[in-house]
Amino acid sequence: MMVEKKNHKIAVIGGDGIGPEVIREGLKVLRAASEAIGFNFLTKEFPYGSDHYLETGELLPEAALAELKTFDAIYLGALGDPRCEPGLVEHGIISSIRFKLDLYINLRPINPYADHLVPLKNKLAKDIDFVVVRENTEDLYTNLGGIFKKGTQDEVALAQMIFTRRGVERAVRYAFELARKRDGRKKLTLVDKANAIRAMDIWTRTFAEVGEEYPDIEKDHAYVDACCMWMIKNPEDFDVLVANNIFGDIITDLGAMLQGGMGVAASGNIHPGKVSMFEPIHGSAPKYKGQNKAIPIAAISAVAMMLDYLGERIGAELINSAIQRCLNGGKIPDLSASRGLSTTEIGDIIADAVQNP
Repeated sequence: MMVEKKNHKIAVIGGDGIGPEVIREGLKVLRAASEAIGFNFLTKEFPYGSDHYLETGELLPEAALAELKTFDAIYLGALGDPRCEPGLVEHGIISSIRFKLDLYINLRPINPYADHLVPLKNKLAKDIDFVVVRENTEDLYTNLGGIFKKGTQDEVALAQMIFTRRGVERAVRYAFELARKRDGRKKLTLVDKANAIRAMDIWTRTFAEVGEEYPDIEKDHAYVDACCMWMIKNPEDFDVLVANNIFGDIITDLGAMLQGGMGVAASGNIHPGKVSMFEPIHGSAPKYKGQNKAIPIAAISAVAMMLDYLGERIGAELINSAIQRCLNGGKIPDLSASRGLSTTEIGDIIADAVQNP
């Protein structure tokens, strides 16, 4: 009996700067994985980004957002351009997708592909294997607040941290479920600053209450400043971490450096069971645009995350294994945008490794 191949619909937003270049290599590796293990995918490219905004004045129209909901996943390159007001395009497109599609989990695995990528003294890749669950739709990123009497001596700027029980609980519950599924420690660490920001007690209480349903999971707690310290000193102590939006944003960038830098780190913006978005965490790096120098590993790693989410776990493992072999075996000897292999060459090498495991 023949099993029908799955057909995944993927929306592609190349974006700005190096975004289209790294996405091109990610799609190349996606194609290699589909041919290697046998699944189908369809892509549709969307033009939204700074060039489109400057030409049309349009960021992300409602019709496009409605169309994005019909896809299985969204694959995003990078956004941001010095010709535009800082944050304008990012907020108008990325935040719009996150909030309006309710992508309430930002998932960031922290796992180096090779020992030589680890910047910590006396630590190896095997010592760093954890994942951060960041709440993705509340907190300071709701932009509730504003500026009063701007440009005067009496100027006042306000930004409100917003936490809801529903928002906190669904992030915490997702993290507990993830800790239960992962091999190894079965440990979940709550990261907050409830000793100084008393409103964050909602995180402490929710974590404790939901945790009663997970007696098999070891529970830990760290204030965000201490968490940053322990990530450097003893990263092997962590398994799964859960944090609010702003603190999660900060500690995951620190985590990216533990795994080798922004050029290898990927993330997922997830609403379980619905269309979700996957992207490299680096910026658009406009100074490297069109030079074929960008490192596409983060974008390729995002493809692996996307396949895992779409149920193509073998394809995800094939890509991650290929990246690991290429970095450890010397096929990709240098992760620098100023020297070493080109963007296209790195994509070719990993695609070949996927098809020849």
